[in-house]
Amino acid sequence: MFQIRAVRPCFRLARLFHGSPANRDQVLEQLRLCSSEDHVFDVVGKNKAKLSVSHVGHALSMLWQFQKEKPEMLRTLDFIRRDPQFLTLCVLAENKITLMDDATVVDMLYNVLRLTVEPHDTLVQQLVTEAWLRLDRLQMPALSKFAICLNDQHLQHSPLMGHVTHILSHKVDTIEDVRILSALMISVSALVSPGLRDMLVKRADTLLDTMDPSRVNSPRRLVQFLRNTKHMYLPLLEKCNRVFLLNAAHLDAENLSIILGLYQSMNFNNCDFRLAAKRRLTELVDSCNDPAAFTKLFASLGPLAGQDTREGLESTALILVDELNSQQALAVAETLEEIQCRNLQLINKIALIISRNLEMYKPVEAARITQALVMLHYQNPELFTRLRSILEHHLQVSVFPYEVTLLTRALSMLPCPRLGEAVTSRVDSVLPQCNLSDLNTFAMAISKWVRNNPSYRHSTPSTYAQLLQTLNHCGLERLQKASRLDLLLEELKYASGEWFEEILLGETMATLLRLREQVSWTNIPELTLFLTRASHLCTPLLDHIAAVVMKDIHKIHYSAVYVILLPFTVLNYDPPCADEFFSACIHHFSPHISSFDPHLLVLLAYSLALADCFPEELIRGIFNVDFLARLDCQLESALMSFQK
Repeated sequence: MFQIRAVRPCFRLARLFHGSPANRDQVLEQLRLCSSEDHVFDVVGKNKAKLSVSHVGHALSMLWQFQKEKPEMLRTLDFIRRDPQFLTLCVLAENKITLMDDATVVDMLYNVLRLTVEPHDTLVQQLVTEAWLRLDRLQMPALSKFAICLNDQHLQHSPLMGHVTHILSHKVDTIEDVRILSALMISVSALVSPGLRDMLVKRADTLLDTMDPSRVNSPRRLVQFLRNTKHMYLPLLEKCNRVFLLNAAHLDAENLSIILGLYQSMNFNNCDFRLAAKRRLTELVDSCNDPAAFTKLFASLGPLAGQDTREGLESTALILVDELNSQQALAVAETLEEIQCRNLQLINKIALIISRNLEMYKPVEAARITQALVMLHYQNPELFTRLRSILEHHLQVSVFPYEVTLLTRALSMLPCPRLGEAVTSRVDSVLPQCNLSDLNTFAMAISKWVRNNPSYRHSTPSTYAQLLQTLNHCGLERLQKASRLDLLLEELKYASGEWFEEILLGETMATLLRLREQVSWTNIPELTLFLTRASHLCTPLLDHIAAVVMKDIHKIHYSAVYVILLPFTVLNYDPPCADEFFSACIHHFSPHISSFDPHLLVLLAYSLALADCFPEELIRGIFNVDFLARLDCQLESALMSFQK
């Protein structure tokens, strides 16, 4: 008897250390053992009365993880949302929000949005509200994830995102993880001031050196931030590019497509990455045999590939074309336009899919379709008539100036009967809201309408004359009211053509002179590129540019020297202290000659030759076997890409 009593305390002690079945969370253990969505729902259904906050959060997290592991086309999100047990989880989550800790609130919101629960759903709204109430105390990982959730709901311009931006501005130096920082940067990119933008870029530049170089998501987000903020910060961009190059042999078609698209939109051309991307995409051709994967591959590889590879891609596209959805058909059509495809069978089939889904496309997509089909010389009057009707309808109801601009441009590309008063009236009403780039687009469209009008030979129709007068007035007024050089240069980036040269160029130069005190090392490349493109000699402005360059040459990226020199060499102008100016530029880029893209180095040498400058280091760098081999490789790739 005494022996039995002596054993009992030991047994209790063992239970204390090893755990009792009564104390273990059996529901959580069952959830952790689940291997599919059905298993999760089965556990939820059998334990409804026992489900805690932890159980609900874990179940929703597992549902998303199971979906995340599947290819996009095999995901069953609709099936999950329709399951009665998913509704049970949502109801329980909504009832237990006040019991959740901060991280759980954000995680729950993130998971339900990933499972495509609608933003207007009461659970989503309650979670957003609760997170907002706790916003000031959220840790940075939770704040980053919450910002992503706001972006998912198209709240990037909301006061709530403004609050997130404010918090970030005070805590940016405390962030130690580039993954967290890059996600926040993408989320707040629409709201950052130039000062905060520079702080974020500086912090990202530092943290990028500490990250695992095999991870490309964070560098990709950083490049996207630079694109979104229209900030061509080359040191960070090149650092990200080195990470991409390091991983290029292992990237999938989707990542390569995203990176190439970002580079294209930023006018950033890196020869080494293009060649690496081309090699990798070529390797992936045989594995991309479903419509989604092939569309991304085709859009990325098509413009880079040679004739033989393109023909192979077009043959595969013909096989898969009937399986493409409306968005995939649009992507393929735009790629066909870019590579100037002449495969009529493929063009006709893509156009047929587009025609079947024409009413489903958004206004901007309808404009893109119009451009692609016109540039492909597609012949189908009936389809173009339908497109015209759709474009006119969208134009009459649109309230966004950029949208009206794109729709007007698309309309001007179509065979042009007389425009209705509703269209011209809509254009007239939106002109005062447009920037210089949009006004330039309207000018080209109106000029086409004037030329295509039967009465053009006799006189300019009064409707178009009135539009042109309004256009001229708006353009001149916008220039006269311009007060920030950086914003003006952004608007001038795509301004060109007869209307701009005849009506606005003189006023533009006067405005640039008025704002010349805002010229700095950060905006000089954009300014000199515009002056070169405009081919307009303004000596006071060039003198000021030269003075700023000599003062801040150490801050300027070495690769920007070529663009800076262009207006001086092309327009054959030597500023005061010309020798000092050219010597400063040459001295600045010389240590980096081996880092230049081959084509850019050749262009730089040509530009300097126009100014009778022949730096010895540059000549040695070009007439070098290794350099010539790189140049030959780049030229071969470019030649193959331009073959028709």
